[in-house]
Amino acid sequence: MLLPNPRGPLTEALFDALRSATTTHLADAPDPSDTEDAQLALWVLYELHHRGFEDVCDELEWDPNLIGVRRRLEADLERTLRSRTPQLPVPETPEAFSATFFDFIADHDGPSLASHVHRSASKDQVHEFLRHKSIYHLKESDHTTWVIPRLSDPVKAAVVELQYDEYGAGDPNRLHATLFAEGLEASGLDAAYGAYIDEAPVEVLEQNNTMSLFGLNRRLRAASLGFLAAFEATSSVPSRRIAQGLDRLGFPAEMIEYYTEHVEADAVHEQLAVRTICGALLDEEPELREDVFFGAWTSMDLEDRYAKRMLAAWSA
Repeated sequence: MLLPNPRGPLTEALFDALRSATTTHLADAPDPSDTEDAQLALWVLYELHHRGFEDVCDELEWDPNLIGVRRRLEADLERTLRSRTPQLPVPETPEAFSATFFDFIADHDGPSLASHVHRSASKDQVHEFLRHKSIYHLKESDHTTWVIPRLSDPVKAAVVELQYDEYGAGDPNRLHATLFAEGLEASGLDAAYGAYIDEAPVEVLEQNNTMSLFGLNRRLRAASLGFLAAFEATSSVPSRRIAQGLDRLGFPAEMIEYYTEHVEADAVHEQLAVRTICGALLDEEPELREDVFFGAWTSMDLEDRYAKRMLAAWSA
C-alpha cells in the first residue's frame, strides 16, 4: 500500500516528510485544516504500526518526531470522544456489571445501516458500504491484539480465546479478514489492503483511529475491551440482516458467508467479551469500570455517526 492522497496542509506536510524520511521540521507542522485532515494524518501514523507503506521507510515507525505529531492528534481525538460521552451507568456491585452492561447496550437506539441493507439498499450502495468497511475488516481484530500484553493472565487468556476464533482457529484460510477479502474479490471489488482509503469518510477514519488509540495505550486497556464487548454484543443481529440483504441483491456466496459466519460466532463472543473478559478485568480492577462503559459507548456512537452519514447521503 502506498500513502493515500493528502486531505489538507497537515497531511501534505506529513506525507512529504514520510516519503523523504526527513521529520525534524514536523515540530512546526501546520495545524490540520479540518477533521478529515487530522484523522487521515492520525490513521497514517497508526498504520506505521500495522503494515506500513511501500513508500515509507520501516525505520520511521518509532521516529520521535512522528510520535510527537501522533500524540498531539490522539490527545485531540480522545478529548473529542470523551466530550461526546453522556453520563454512564455505574453498577452497584461487580456482580451487577454484566446485567448493567447488557441493559446499557439494549437501551441504545441508533440508526441501522443493517436494516437499510436488509430491506432497501441498492447494489451500488452496498458496494460503497463494503468498500468503506474494508478499511477495518481487512485487518479485523488486530487493534484488540495490541492490548493483550497489557492484561493480567486470566483476562489475557479470555481475550486470546476470542481472538483465536477471529484469526480462523489456526487456519489461515478462515481468518475473518481473509473471508472478507474473498468476499470483496467475488463481488468485483479490490481486496488489496487499504485499497479504498482515499474514499473512506472521516467517520470510518475516526472509528479505526479510536480502536488504535485504545489498543496502543495501556491506560486505555479497559476502553479497548469495552469497545470490543459492545462491538460483539451489537454484531450478531445486524450481521444476519446484512447477509439477508446481500442475498436479496444477488451478492456472491463468499460475501454472504462472511456475514453469516458472524451471526453465530458473535452471539457466543458477546457473552465471552462481556462476562468473561470485561467481568474478569473489573473483578481485578473495579476502578476501570467507567472506562469500560466509555469504550462501549464510543463503539456504538461511532457506528451511529457513520450510519447517519451514509443514510443521509443515500436518501439525498
